[in-house]
Amino acid sequence: MVSDDEGLNRTGGKYVEPGGEFTRDQRYIATRITADERDGWPVEPGRYRLAVSRACPWANRLIIVRRLLGLEDAISMAVAGPTHDKRSWTFDLDPDGKDPVLGIERLAEAYFARFPGYERGITVPALVDVPTGQVVTNDYAQMSLDLTTEWTAHHRPGAPDLYPEPLRGEIDEVNEVVFADVNNGVYRCGFAGSQEAYEKAYHRLFDRLDRLSERLAGQRYLVGDTITEADVRLFTTLVRFDPVYHGHFKCNRQKLSEMPVLWAYARDLFTTPGFGDTIDFDHIKRHYYEVHRDINPTGVVPLGPDLSNWLTPHGREELGGRPFGDGTPPPPHPSPSE
Repeated sequence: MVSDDEGLNRTGGKYVEPGGEFTRDQRYIATRITADERDGWPVEPGRYRLAVSRACPWANRLIIVRRLLGLEDAISMAVAGPTHDKRSWTFDLDPDGKDPVLGIERLAEAYFARFPGYERGITVPALVDVPTGQVVTNDYAQMSLDLTTEWTAHHRPGAPDLYPEPLRGEIDEVNEVVFADVNNGVYRCGFAGSQEAYEKAYHRLFDRLDRLSERLAGQRYLVGDTITEADVRLFTTLVRFDPVYHGHFKCNRQKLSEMPVLWAYARDLFTTPGFGDTIDFDHIKRHYYEVHRDINPTGVVPLGPDLSNWLTPHGREELGGRPFGDGTPPPPHPSPSE
């Protein structure tokens, strides 16, 4: 089994298993932070710190959801640099190379504080208990849903409902196929260890993108007429497609910018407050091209593509829809670090 891109439980910096098919290690820390404290970790503003890297698509989901819901004051954020070594993500962007709240240089320290000798992936995103310095959870899929459903008492006025009860079944169905074929599909292409495994993943990815294009041709968002968790999950892969996945992961039937419906959909979200303002293309490119040395041995980071086209008109307003439903957009960032 090959572990996922953001995990660090591999040896020698290998991401590709020769002759094999990429299989994501999904053994995450399943502890939940909930309003009823069922796992012993209560919802409590100011207690937890969200560890992320802006390079990581899974962490990017949490950054977006936190921002849309206005949880910046309730949950602080530790930002690791765009690259890591075999040992851990590091807080090298901070003065003295330490997170100013947790006081640690490496995210691994929070994992080992709770699980000495932890052998699985040291992954972002992760929620860390500030008083004890212990990681609580790195189960990113459940984390974003819990921010929506368990932290409601601390949402900003006008926060959107990203997981509305009447649509949860449909959202879950969409999320399942998008994860299997697109979010994880690009990695199955990039980390394929044989021609057969690569071609299988390639066709599965683009077949799903074609179906998503058909779905989105007549509706502005994936489920219902407002932004939901499903849109957040698809967006973080689409926004990385041309800068990274098209070339680095050989997902090269077409660029996103050559798929008219998905390209317009992605630009619509990119220009929606809470989405594009969380994206750091420099960090994204540096992570993939510098870290995956068995795919890109030189570590050279490409200068292209030209990203100015993300701000061109998309025309998706003609499909109707209300991005935030009865709510309002999030206000501007409180600080550059957020």
